[in-house]
Amino acid sequence: MPSDGPRLFDSHCHLDVAEFDSDRAAVVERARAAGVTRQLVPAIEAAGWPGLRDVCRKFDGLYPAYGLHPMFLAAHQPRHLDDLREWIERERPPAIGECGLDFHVDGLDVETQQFYFRGQLAIAREHGLPLVIHARRAVEAVIIAIKATGGVRGVVHSFAGSAEQARQLHDLGFLVGLGGPVTYGRANRLRKLAAAIPLDQLLLETDSPDQPDSQHRGQRNEPARIVDVLQVIADLRSEDPALIAKATTGNAERLFGLAPA
Repeated sequence: MPSDGPRLFDSHCHLDVAEFDSDRAAVVERARAAGVTRQLVPAIEAAGWPGLRDVCRKFDGLYPAYGLHPMFLAAHQPRHLDDLREWIERERPPAIGECGLDFHVDGLDVETQQFYFRGQLAIAREHGLPLVIHARRAVEAVIIAIKATGGVRGVVHSFAGSAEQARQLHDLGFLVGLGGPVTYGRANRLRKLAAAIPLDQLLLETDSPDQPDSQHRGQRNEPARIVDVLQVIADLRSEDPALIAKATTGNAERLFGLAPA
């Protein structure tokens, strides 16, 4: 999509990680040329927060979210929840994350995951900030935790749950993010969801450098390729890509409290 086309918002990309150290500026420039004017960059662990902040300060249109990712339990300490409160009060980010639950990877203690997730849910409620949630094979447990906390909102990124779970999340004030996986022809359930989900619940994402679309299988992903995700979803819905771009960008702006570009 040319730069004079609809504005796109990549609601989940990790532009701060080492995979982009050699050409980060070029990656951002390619995104801008493709119409991707803004991106949310969620954190992984506390040690990465300063670098994430610096990357987002360097490039216009990058917005940080600070949090503790469930796949990196070995790096987390209980005091990091207190540190997170301090970072949020000082830095005023638009979101908290990446946080959540992962029941797919062996060796990730469920109780410890729940401890950090509940802690971040509470911080989000205290500060009125949306959450960026990871829920791999754990959507039901995430819904239960959201209900138990109450008064929170956000997005479940790279959503892979059922249509009924998506409906429950919608009722709870949560959007869902779809990215590269929806472009694979065998992802039947996900593609049916993309075709039917209310447009006001949908965000587009790349999860760069992970989860490339089917045309770039095995390659490093980057935000410019969100245009491929957009086109596939538009085809599945038989809708104008420009309409979906406008709606999903507006959804992201409202969720993260950003003025329209």
